[in-house]
This record gives sequence, structure tokens and C-alpha cells, in this order.
Amino acid sequence: MCIYPSRTHRVCLHCRVSYKGSIGVGSGWCVRCAGELIDAGPHLEVPRRADTAGWRALTAVLESGLTFYGGCCGTGPGYRPRTPREVRERLLLSERRGIPIAEALATADTTSRPLR
Repeated sequence: MCIYPSRTHRVCLHCRVSYKGSIGVGSGWCVRCAGELIDAGPHLEVPRRADTAGWRALTAVLESGLTFYGGCCGTGPGYRPRTPREVRERLLLSERRGIPIAEALATADTTSRPLR
């Protein structure tokens, strides 16, 4: 039997807040600034509001189109960068190898990926 969380995180990158609610239920707008909320997925570990580096990394991941939805049986979403340094390394990888940014950001080890 698959175990899949029924609650998801909706994130406002401007206010650095996350709202957790049932999948498919709730507003798509931030209560604080009326900005659009991004559906980040149930497996997101939200950084503290004061963690600017963590929020910069999260912003890069979410703006590239990656989310924190996992696969079947609670496997999780896979690798996601947690620091701006990891984001920079993967953006450089994307530029050098000509792969999509979302694919580069989801790459755990930047040294073992074969060249295209």
C-alpha cells in the first residue's frame, strides 16, 4: 500500500511563509501580501523565515519548476539544493553541459553526470 501525504505546502516567496493544507483545497493567494502561492508539494522542509540563504535556494528551485512531490510509497522528491552555493554549482553545470536548469537542480552529484 502506498503512503502519500494528503497535505501540501503552499509557499509565498515574497513573504517567506508557507501554508499547509489539503491537496486541492484552499486559496491560491497569500493572506499577507495577496501574492500568488506556489504549490510546493508535501515533502518540502520549509526554511525558517530568517534563513535568507535557504529561501534563496528554495526560490531558485521553485522558479525553475521543480516541486517537492514524491513518487509512490513515500519515496520523496529526490535531490533538491538547500544552499545558494549548491544552486550556483548546478546552474554552472546547466550552462556548461547544455542541460535544462530544472534537470541540473535535481542532480545530486555534479561530478558523476555523463556529458551529453
